[in-house]
Amino acid sequence: MVMRSRYDVVIVGGGHNGLVAAAYLARAGQSVLVLEQAAVPGGAAVSARVFAGVDIRLSRYSYLVSLLPDRIVRDLGLRFRTRQRRISSYTPTGSTGLLVDNGSPAATRESFARVTGSDREFEAWQRFYTMTGEVARAVFPTLTDPLPTRDELRQRVGARHWAALFERPLGETVEEYFADDLVRGVVFTDALIGTFTHAHDPSLAQNRCFLYHVIGGGTGDWNVPVGGMGALTDALLAAGRSAGTELVTDAEVTGVVTDGKTAQIRFTGAAGWATVEARYVLVNAAPAESARLLGEPADTEPEGAQLKINMALTRLPRLRDTGTDPRDAFAGTFHIAESYEQLERAYREAAAGSIPSAPPSEIYCHTLTDPTIVGPATSTARHTLTLFGLHTPAGLFTADPEAAKRAAVDATLAQLDAVLAEPLHECLARDSGGEFCLDVATPVDLQRTLRLPGGHIFHGDLSFPYRTEPAESPARRWGVDTAHSNIFRCGAGAVRGGGVSGIGGHNAAMAVLEETAAQRPGNAR
Repeated sequence: MVMRSRYDVVIVGGGHNGLVAAAYLARAGQSVLVLEQAAVPGGAAVSARVFAGVDIRLSRYSYLVSLLPDRIVRDLGLRFRTRQRRISSYTPTGSTGLLVDNGSPAATRESFARVTGSDREFEAWQRFYTMTGEVARAVFPTLTDPLPTRDELRQRVGARHWAALFERPLGETVEEYFADDLVRGVVFTDALIGTFTHAHDPSLAQNRCFLYHVIGGGTGDWNVPVGGMGALTDALLAAGRSAGTELVTDAEVTGVVTDGKTAQIRFTGAAGWATVEARYVLVNAAPAESARLLGEPADTEPEGAQLKINMALTRLPRLRDTGTDPRDAFAGTFHIAESYEQLERAYREAAAGSIPSAPPSEIYCHTLTDPTIVGPATSTARHTLTLFGLHTPAGLFTADPEAAKRAAVDATLAQLDAVLAEPLHECLARDSGGEFCLDVATPVDLQRTLRLPGGHIFHGDLSFPYRTEPAESPARRWGVDTAHSNIFRCGAGAVRGGGVSGIGGHNAAMAVLEETAAQRPGNAR
């Protein structure tokens, strides 16, 4: 039940961005109601005990943190920590593998030399990531400020780096720096996480995806949330509730009507139909979903392109590469079938309507960095593996979702088995019913469970973090505007949204506070 009939702000969707916005606004004295359709808040930023009888709190959907600014953690007093992974990545090839060890440049150089035959690729790697590091330090601090113009951001980044990452297809830059097919693939995979595209796409979708994957925290590090991703949601809930936020779960918003000054939000919950009014509505859902609530046509229908597999293991599997400790290989991002040529071939197969013959994917083991997610009641399961598969667009799963899912899982795990010294199933834990601990989600599943149109994890293609038009309103200044003056985006679909960042929520809250401050008596707009 809601406590009143009118609020300053109603937030549609209790994912982490909505909770960030709620906490900021409630702390500023606004009356805030969050309506969440699921039984529990958090959206994709949740932990769950997925396997019957196995006491492991899996980060089921989102699992690593890079883009969450320290500013948000400090501002809201969040009791939330992450841990850095010493190992950046491991990529098996034949009977060896490329290990990138953040703690040992010498060991990384030796690994490059062993795999590629010289120091050339390692030195190119250093030059390339020096460049992306400089871009990260220039761009990341702007994400929680009003949107810079394109020219302002270009000036911060510098003309040479701007051309390499913002103006020409990323494939050209990767091919200019690197000659080795495997190394090119390791670099380029960050352009494909949640984005179905290829190296020379003239739309630059790959550049935008890559940019967000290398600027986080000003370093590009992808860190492990201590206690699982649900720990972030728990911290945000505590911050919001202590400031007076109201949260209603199992509340399905069915429509929003606005005249630009006041909005009516209709929803159904435990007590049946209800309507509340609000001065502002923040929609923490995809733009396509926002259009549906407003009774308007969607600009685009997004399509996700990832396969998610969560696993619980009794032990880590042995590798064909006997020179690498599995505890190192699985601690970072473990690349499978992700050479440059393999990525291109898989893209073309999927674009033609087929599950890739060698699906590319990457996995990591949360428990090697943060063992706290394993509870004391678990007797056999010791580790988790989280797999993120690429080039599996939603359209492949629409005709026969279950058959396509089985085919994608079988093909993906076969690629993993090919680089192991033993079949993966020999290491999989079993639940209390005797079933293997495998939890699988396709884009079709994510659309059903998380209300992500097309199963797109970013709510749609990512945008470059700048504006090209004048900013006549606070909402446009912050990149959260819609066609309605009192309805703002506050999720991944906002400019600079995407990933577990809270940036969409922060920026929507700042737009509300800036506008309400301008409306106070004595303030000129």
